[in-house]
Amino acid sequence: MQPTDLAPRSFSTVGLPAARRVELWETHNATALIGLDVQASEPLVATELNVRLPHVDLARVTGSAHVVRRTEQVIERSPADALAVYMTLRGDAWFECPGGTYALRPGSILVSETDRPFTRGFGRGLEELVVKVDRTAVAEVPPLSTPVIASFRDRGHIDQYARTLARSTGQATRTTGPLAANENTVLDLITVLAAGRAAAPATAHRATARSYIEENLTDPGLGAEQVAAAIGISERQLSRVFAADGVSVPRHILSRRLHLAYSRLSSAAGAERAETVADIAAQCGFTSVTYFSHAFRQQFGHRASDIRGQHGAW
Repeated sequence: MQPTDLAPRSFSTVGLPAARRVELWETHNATALIGLDVQASEPLVATELNVRLPHVDLARVTGSAHVVRRTEQVIERSPADALAVYMTLRGDAWFECPGGTYALRPGSILVSETDRPFTRGFGRGLEELVVKVDRTAVAEVPPLSTPVIASFRDRGHIDQYARTLARSTGQATRTTGPLAANENTVLDLITVLAAGRAAAPATAHRATARSYIEENLTDPGLGAEQVAAAIGISERQLSRVFAADGVSVPRHILSRRLHLAYSRLSSAAGAERAETVADIAAQCGFTSVTYFSHAFRQQFGHRASDIRGQHGAW
């Protein structure tokens, strides 16, 4: 799949008739994420950037003050059978469900079942990242009777997964030079976040490795040996847990570096700085521009210079 196929699609209430904004926002979300009843005391100003993967939907949402409810009636009308992950970027929010009420601040991440009733409120507006993942794709996660809450701005043990998930979702849903998310990485991160100690050791190792790889892609020395040492397992064991997903560690690293390069090549910011293809290849961890150019064309079916040529410098 080409990165252009994963470019965010935008929907906004801006410019729509004020009397129909809530209705049209509800219709969009029922298709793009989950069905909700929306209430707003003022004309709703909201925008959503959406990326759809086979088992995962990613979104970046901004909006004015409003309340959303997923009631039994809404669930019956629009079942989702999924987990929802909400990551607060801006504004204070609250989440209410039969298990209690939870205050969410910037940096909070909350994982919940989509088909249990809840209410969410945004008193002063919001900016957040959202991930919806099919329940069948995270079978290791037991049913959640109450939400799982963590922070993606702390550096506690489990929060490394939240941090990588927020970073990956944010990069995939930005308007300029989006970096395509790796769906298997998203699934592993959510599984470990939501299941905690119930997650299989192989899944936990793979999630930790994927998290480390995402945060160290630009290191030219990044390889299976370094990743294994960083997460505390043998290189052989690391290869086994990746093989279960049908990809080797070197191939995964190469693919992620190529996607990072595509993102930077297609970014107007890179053109403004007059970065060349060779510059960007080096920034993404490649030590040979010839190898990079060959691998890039093999991965995407285009020359790297064609992508950079759309924005300027060679």
